[in-house]
Amino acid sequence: MSKQISLLPVLKKTLSNLGENIKLARLRRKLSAEQIAERAGISRGTLVSIEKGSPTVAMGTYLQVLFVLGLHDDFMKIAADDELGRKLQDAQLQVKKRAPKKI
Repeated sequence: MSKQISLLPVLKKTLSNLGENIKLARLRRKLSAEQIAERAGISRGTLVSIEKGSPTVAMGTYLQVLFVLGLHDDFMKIAADDELGRKLQDAQLQVKKRAPKKI
């Protein structure tokens, strides 16, 4: 029984693009789906799901495949440069009020 996960269309497209990128990385390395699946310790069907961008595959499984392809360090780039978050954080910083100057 497969899990049903409802995603916004933009997120479906993002996962689809990720799956396509993983597939292209595999093909560039001239590795078969069977080889990647065996090295990652998953079934070929799970790899096919990853390459299609399935939201029901665990994040750890995506990461395992990236490791086999030598791309696991790219995973750490996700949200590394959080420009919006930093701006929001900076906006909430309060400057302490100074005491009035003595004349």
